Amino acid sequence: MKKLNAAVDRFAYRHPNFGIPNLMKVIVAGSVLVYLLAVFANYGAVSFLMFDWSAILHGEIWRLVTFIFMPGYYSLRDAFWLAIFLYFYYMIGTTLEREWGTAKFNLYYFSGVVLTVITGVVMGLITGHAWIAGTSYVNLSMFFAFAMLYPDMRVLLFFIIPVKIKWLAWVDAAFFALSVLSSLFSGSLLGALLPVVALLNFFVFFWSNISDEISYRRGRARYQTSHQTIHFKSAARQQQKREAQQGYRHKCAVCGRTDTDYPDLEFRYCSRCAGYRCYCQDHIFSHVHFTE
Repeated sequence: MKKLNAAVDRFAYRHPNFGIPNLMKVIVAGSVLVYLLAVFANYGAVSFLMFDWSAILHGEIWRLVTFIFMPGYYSLRDAFWLAIFLYFYYMIGTTLEREWGTAKFNLYYFSGVVLTVITGVVMGLITGHAWIAGTSYVNLSMFFAFAMLYPDMRVLLFFIIPVKIKWLAWVDAAFFALSVLSSLFSGSLLGALLPVVALLNFFVFFWSNISDEISYRRGRARYQTSHQTIHFKSAARQQQKREAQQGYRHKCAVCGRTDTDYPDLEFRYCSRCAGYRCYCQDHIFSHVHFTE
């Protein structure tokens, strides 16, 4: 994964002009055109665009590409949801292209498409039939990429409820898991594989980010559980509890005087002594340092 991730970055750096500029405009325009054909004619008028293994074997090889323009909405009453769907993914796609550059964004999108096609071809060879209408899982993996880069960005869910992108990404992950499980229970191996290969594409492109995050969290966990780490809130509560029990806050480790008995006396803590040692102003510079 790490080598593939590095190879992608090298290719994008060396070939900045690779790919189709404003790719999402092309995808959105094609999807709208297919939708209009389905509405004013019927679904049969656009079904020749979907990935159908048996039709591909009969020479209709354009289906290996044209299935990406299948929008998933084909009736007039779906117009509102189609508009939301296309706007949302157009916004995500154009943002990713600005962040990564045209080359890397095209690699991300088309590698997802290629993995989807390979999965369809393999399943077609094994089972003799395979149908794929659209790139919904590729689009959802694109949303994962957006959430990885902008986890705290807020969007208005249903134009009313502000929600952070990272929480929607968890919903997206649940949808992926549900799709895999439901496909397995229904006996559709292709339906179970498509979400998996879409996630594989995501992991290839974000392996460095994911591994860095895992390393950071492991290091943070070790730091928090280390005996050398001072948890200040917990230490403050313990100190307040000790003060209430002892009746004083500071006590000199040499002479035993406290701030309660001698309120005008100044107390300091020595950084060279082992532990948390307090001394009055008369012994802070003259005491023998404690060692482990």
